[in-house]
Amino acid sequence: MYRNYDEVVSAVRASRVERNMAVAGACDGPVIRAALHAMEQGIAEPAFTGDAQGIARLIEGEGCDPGKFHIVDAKPGEEAAAAVELVKSGECNMLMKGMIETRDMLRPVVKKENGLRTGKLMSHVVFFGGVRNYHKLLVCTDGGMVLYPTLEEKAAIIENAVNELLKMGYAQPKVAVLAAIEKVNPKMRESVDAAELVRMNKEGEIPNCIVEGPISYDVAMSGEIARHKGYQSPNCGDFDVLITPDICSGNILGKCLIVSCGAKMGGIIVGAKAPIVLTSRGSSAEEKFYSIALAALSASGG
Repeated sequence: MYRNYDEVVSAVRASRVERNMAVAGACDGPVIRAALHAMEQGIAEPAFTGDAQGIARLIEGEGCDPGKFHIVDAKPGEEAAAAVELVKSGECNMLMKGMIETRDMLRPVVKKENGLRTGKLMSHVVFFGGVRNYHKLLVCTDGGMVLYPTLEEKAAIIENAVNELLKMGYAQPKVAVLAAIEKVNPKMRESVDAAELVRMNKEGEIPNCIVEGPISYDVAMSGEIARHKGYQSPNCGDFDVLITPDICSGNILGKCLIVSCGAKMGGIIVGAKAPIVLTSRGSSAEEKFYSIALAALSASGG
């Protein structure tokens, strides 16, 4: 169990696995600051693609020598492809989206000829730290990648999140499949899917974790509320992962935790051969740094 991002950073620094990160579209102040901070903390060595002159100026502005970094000059629209080439060549084992659109970041990642696909569904896994009244990092997925997942895609989303936590040292992650109620209602697809995911878990189709649902957010997050509502589970108030019904609900939940609850967020895309740091272009250097730390921990295999 990781209680906060400081513990994640410490775990990464203790790992001896080499971590090199290709930053696509790096001509942006917060991106450069996050990448340089990650280097200073011993988390990852960055290489940059994009406007080489602009990147060099930003690095100089942070008091570093741009000559010490691998900077690939890339035209607009070609930054991600240049970063993917660094992974293909073996120079880097992590990717990061900088000041470019998500679709532009992912386009070269999913191209078959680049060899980064694994055959698995790619999904967005977000870790929230500092959630009020919660004692550890909380994973929410998928609020940034899969739009309206089918039952099979929801199972893959669970497996992706669980695999990341297993890499981090968790023994049997506890997963809550969110819905508005705790009972199956045929008119509410998310409740039907939740019950089916629980069955798949019990029958070994979704291994190495505990899946519960359908379950509402308040019951999943509070043992006291669960007891008051008569929901019997020792995992309420201690779930590791929340599965949202679709990208809209996942995105709203995440932004509520950040804006209204003061949570600290880090997000990565998993399911490819290299973890991908994916944050909003407007996110802070701190959020980008936390995301790099998560990707580095994933690249280290825990």
